[in-house]
Amino acid sequence: MGRDVSPSRAKDIAAAQRQRGFWLRTLHQWHWISAAASLAGMLLFAITGITLNHAGSIEASPQVERKAATLPPKVLAALGTREEGEAPLPARVEDWLDAQLRLDLSGRPGEWSPEEVYISLPTPGADAWLSIHRETGEVEYERTDRGWIAYFNDLHKGRNSGTAWRWFIDVFAVACVLFCLTGLLLLQMYARQRRSTWPWVGLGIVLPVLLALLFIH
Repeated sequence: MGRDVSPSRAKDIAAAQRQRGFWLRTLHQWHWISAAASLAGMLLFAITGITLNHAGSIEASPQVERKAATLPPKVLAALGTREEGEAPLPARVEDWLDAQLRLDLSGRPGEWSPEEVYISLPTPGADAWLSIHRETGEVEYERTDRGWIAYFNDLHKGRNSGTAWRWFIDVFAVACVLFCLTGLLLLQMYARQRRSTWPWVGLGIVLPVLLALLFIH
C-alpha cells in the first residue's frame, strides 16, 4: 500500500500539476504559432543558405536588357538648371519615361552633375541604371537580370529589397526566437522522460563553437 498523503500535501501537488499543465498549454500554443508564422520564411532562408554557401558552383546566365530614347525639348527643359547633388527627377520627366520606356522612377533619387543625371535602380537579383545626358536629352537604360536563384539569395541578405521586406525579416526573426525559446522550455519540461535531451542540446551548442574556433581563421 502506498503512503498516505496529507490533505495539504495533496493540495500542493494538485496546484503544481495545474501550474505545469498551464505552462505546457501556453508553451505549446506559442510554439506552434511561432512555427506557423516562421514556416515560409524559415524554408526560404534555409534553402537560400545552401545556395549562398555554394554560389560559386551554381552557374548563372545573366540576361541584359537595354533601352534608349531621347527626351523631347519641352521635357528636357523640365530638368531645369540644377548643377549637382542628389534629387529625384521632375514629375514631368518621370511620367515621360514611364510612358515611353515603362520605367517607374517615382521618388527614385538621381545623382545630378552638369553633364548628366544618373539613377541607380538595383532590385533583388538584378542591377540596373538609367542615364540622361542633360545637353542632348539622350536616355540610356540597362538592366542585368542574374536569375531566380540570385533573386532569392538577395532576399536572404535583404539586398535592395525595400522597407517592407526589411520589416518582414525583423518580424520573422522575432518569430524564430520565440520558436526556439518555447522549444527549449518544452525540452526542459519533458527532459525527465527523455534522457538524451540535454546531450543533444549541448552538442548543438558546442559543435558550431568548436567549428568556429578550430576551422575558421
